[in-house]
Amino acid sequence: MVTEKPTAPAKSLVNILPILIQRWLYKNQPSETVIVLITSVLIGAGTGFGAIAFIWLIQQFHKLFFDGIYAWATGGLGSWIIIIIPALGGLIAGPLIYKFAREAKGHGVPEVMQAIALRGGRIRPQVVIIKALASAACIGSGGSAGREGPIVQIGSAIGSVTGQMFNLSTDRIRNLVACGAAAGIAAVFNAPIAGTIFAMEVILGEFTTVYFGNVVICAVTASIVSRRFLGENPAFAVPSFTMISPWELLLYAALGLLCALVAWLFVTSLYWFEDRFDEWRFPEWAKPAIGGLLLGALALFAPDVLGSGLEFMEDALWGDLLWPAMLLLVFGKMLATGFTLGSGNSGGVFAPSLFMGAMLGGAFGSLAHLALPDITAPYGAYALVGMAALFAAATQAPITAIIIVFEMSGDYRLILPLMLATVISTFVSERLRKENIYTLKLIRRGIQLRSGRDIDVMQGVTVSEVMRTDVDTVSPDLTLAQLLDVMSRTHHHGLIVLDRNGELWGIVTVTDVDKAVADNLPRRTTVAEIATPADKLLLAYPDETIDTALSRMAPRGLGRLPVVSRENPRHLLGLLRRTDIIRAYNLALSRRAKVQHHAHRIQLRNLDGTEFIDIVLQPGDRAVGKTVLNLASHLPSECILISVRRNGRVFIPHGDTVFEPGDHITAFVRSRDSELLHGCLRDRAVVAEMV
Repeated sequence: MVTEKPTAPAKSLVNILPILIQRWLYKNQPSETVIVLITSVLIGAGTGFGAIAFIWLIQQFHKLFFDGIYAWATGGLGSWIIIIIPALGGLIAGPLIYKFAREAKGHGVPEVMQAIALRGGRIRPQVVIIKALASAACIGSGGSAGREGPIVQIGSAIGSVTGQMFNLSTDRIRNLVACGAAAGIAAVFNAPIAGTIFAMEVILGEFTTVYFGNVVICAVTASIVSRRFLGENPAFAVPSFTMISPWELLLYAALGLLCALVAWLFVTSLYWFEDRFDEWRFPEWAKPAIGGLLLGALALFAPDVLGSGLEFMEDALWGDLLWPAMLLLVFGKMLATGFTLGSGNSGGVFAPSLFMGAMLGGAFGSLAHLALPDITAPYGAYALVGMAALFAAATQAPITAIIIVFEMSGDYRLILPLMLATVISTFVSERLRKENIYTLKLIRRGIQLRSGRDIDVMQGVTVSEVMRTDVDTVSPDLTLAQLLDVMSRTHHHGLIVLDRNGELWGIVTVTDVDKAVADNLPRRTTVAEIATPADKLLLAYPDETIDTALSRMAPRGLGRLPVVSRENPRHLLGLLRRTDIIRAYNLALSRRAKVQHHAHRIQLRNLDGTEFIDIVLQPGDRAVGKTVLNLASHLPSECILISVRRNGRVFIPHGDTVFEPGDHITAFVRSRDSELLHGCLRDRAVVAEMV
C-alpha cells in the first residue's frame, strides 16, 4: 500500500495579510500619525461597505420571507402564516450564534464595551460574518430589533481586527474599536456627528481630544461611503415644527418624565424576558425560533410591531396615526422586542427605543393638542422630542440622543424642548436605575464599568466580604472600671454597645474613656453615660462597596463602622475596621490581577491555541447539582477546571465538588473546544442525559 505524503494546507488571505502588513511596517517605518490616519480611513471605509452589505442582506432576507414565503403561503393558508415567519428567521440566527459566535447574541453594544474594558479591545474576526448573517435573518424576518446594534458590533470588530493586523498597542486597539462603532452609526443612520458622540459617550465613556480626531475621520469616511450608495437624504422626512408657546415647555418636561418611566419599564421587561428564556430548559439554539413564534402570534393582532418600524415613526412625525393606536404600539413594541432579543436573537435596541419614543410622544402630543389646541404644536413635534427623550432615558446618553434626532430628521428648530425633555428623562432615569440598558447587561455578568473601563479596585469589593462578624460587645450598664478591664483584655480601641434585646445601642471608644478619666468621672459611671448612641453613628451596610464605606470613615477619622441591616438599622451584622479596609484592598488587587491575567491570556490565545474562559452557572444549567466526576466524560479531552469562586471564596474543584447556581468557574481549554465546554456546563436541554 502506498501512502501519500500529506500536503500543508494553503495559507488563507486572513493569515497572509497580517504578515504582509507587518513587513510593510518594518520596511517603511511610518510615523504614528500616518498609521492612525491609514487605519481610521480603512476602518471607516470597511464599515461603510459593511453597512451597505448588511442592509442589502436584510433586504434579501425580507424578500425571501415576505415577498417569497409569506406571499406564496397566504394564497392557500391565509394570513395566519405570519406566525411562523419570524420563527424561520430564528431558526437561521440561533444555530449561527450558538455554534460559531455567542458574542453575536442580543444587541451587541455591551459585548463591544466588555471587549474594550477587559480584553484590550480584541474581538474575534468571525463576529463580523456571524453578526451580519444572524441579525439580517432576524430583522429581515420581522424581528423587532434595530440594525444599529449589529453594525456597531460589526464596525467594532473591523476596527479590532485592523488594530491587531497592524500590531498596535492595547490603547490604540481600544480606540479603533470605538472608531468602528462611530462608523457603524454614521453609515446606517447617515449621522456622522451622532456616530462620533455615541462612540465617545457610550462606548468609551469619556470625551478626550486624544481619541476624537480619528473617531471623526472614521465616521466621516463611513458616511461618505454610505451616502455614495444609499443617498444623502436624512433617515426621516420631517415637516417643519416650531414651539407655539413658552407654556409648551411644561408639556415637554412632562413628556420627558413619562419617557423615563416607559424606558425603565422597557429595560426591565427586556431583561425579564431574557431571564425567563435563560432559565428555560430548552436547546439554546432553538430559543430564538420560539421567540419568533411568540412575535408572530403578536403580529396577528399588531403587525406594525414587526421589524425596525422606521416607516411608522415617519407616519407619527407627519401626524398620520391616531393616539389610541400609537399608545398600543408603545407596549406592543416593548413586548415584541422582549420576544425577539430576550429569546437570544440578534439585533439592536436603538430603533425600538426610537420607535417607542415616537409613539409615546405622538400619543401624548395628540392628547395635549386636543386639550390645548391654541398653545401646542402638532403632535408630530412631540413624537420627535419623544424619540430623543426615551432613547436618552434607556441609554443615559443625552448628547447622543439629541444629535442623532437632529441628524436623522434634519430639523434643528425644536432645540429648547428637545434639550429640556432629554435632560429630564435622563436625570429621572438615573434616579430610577443607576445602570443603562447596555451596562446593566454587564453588571449581570459581574462586570462594573465607569468611563468605559473596569471601575476602581475598591468598588469591586462589598462590605459583607470583609466585615468582622465575631464582634466583641458590651452592655450600656457596664461601669467605667469594668469597661477598662474589657478593653485591656481584648486590646480593642472601640467596642459595640448592645442593649438587653441584642440591638445596637451605640459605640464606646478609647477616646470616650480618656475624656471620662480627664473629667474625673467616678469609676461607677456607666457606658451609657459616655458612649455615642446609635442615632448619632455613621453606619455601613453589607451590600455597599468598600469605597462607599471608606468615604464615610475618612473625612471624620473614624476607625470603625457598625454594619447593620437596611431593613432594621438596629440589627447588628458585623463591624468594619481599618484593618478590614486593608484586607479589602488586597482582595481587590488580587481580583484585578486575575482580570488582567485573563485579558492577557485572551490576547495570546491565537499563539498557542489555548485560552482561559470564565463561565457563571445559572439556575437550571446542566452542571448545577452535578459533581465534577459526573461531568468528566462530557468535558473536552484537553480541559482543566482551575477554580470555582462561590460567595466570595475561591477553591480548587475536586471530583466530588458539587456545582451550585452562581458558581464562577475558571477553566483552561483549547480555543477550538471553548464552545463545547460552555455547552457541557450550561446546556440545559440535555440535563436528563446526566446521571
